[in-house]
Amino acid sequence: MNYQVEQNSLHQQVALVTGGGTGIGFAIAQALVKAGAQVCITGRRQNMLEEAVAKLGNTATFYAGDITNATDRNKMVAHTRTTFDADITLLVNNAGQNIKAPALDVTQDSFDDVLNTHVKAGFALSQLVAPNMIANGQGCILFMASMASFMGVPNIIAYTTAKTAVLGLTRGLAAEWSSLGIRVNAIAPGWIHTPMTDQAFANDTQRKDKVLSRTPMNKMGEPTDIANMAVFLASSNAKFITGQCFTVDGGAAIGF
Repeated sequence: MNYQVEQNSLHQQVALVTGGGTGIGFAIAQALVKAGAQVCITGRRQNMLEEAVAKLGNTATFYAGDITNATDRNKMVAHTRTTFDADITLLVNNAGQNIKAPALDVTQDSFDDVLNTHVKAGFALSQLVAPNMIANGQGCILFMASMASFMGVPNIIAYTTAKTAVLGLTRGLAAEWSSLGIRVNAIAPGWIHTPMTDQAFANDTQRKDKVLSRTPMNKMGEPTDIANMAVFLASSNAKFITGQCFTVDGGAAIGF
């Protein structure tokens, strides 16, 4: 049997990618555009989104807003539909935030902020796009999980809690919506070269050495590694895959 990935595997797909202006989110948006999709990226910094869309080309647009704000969520969904004159077929819940502090020092407000971004906003956006996906009989929702979804990591208790909850969202929504045509999956990146990660490791070589020592491939990944998985999961090549979390981590989740 001959297996072949189509060059334009996402032709006629309309995607909304949160946190799509930088890092992994931007890499995902680039890969989706390359695969033939029309893409709207979101974020809170308009200048960064403008620069990103200039690189993505004329099949991309942006909406500057806060996904934790209900009004902004409604507007970014409406903007995507209006710009491309089509319903959203792919939602990538990529936006996130983190606070690094010992658990005893984490305030309830900061804990809530992290959960609101990763969990509540991702669920709310999924609720917004799901009715049209169901009416059309097809759709794909992707959540961004993490190594923290599977292992305890000191000093990021809110992030660890949120990313663990993302796995529950993925399974629960897949159980409800897959029979209605919506596939729901998650991607768990390992340690990936992004400006933020590289800067953090530059100031903490001991942490970087520890990460590499427990990663069987003995290296960090690239944003394109995550983007390629997103394209695959959004395409018809993954038409029988739902409710799963795929680790793209160089083996870190099973390393010692």
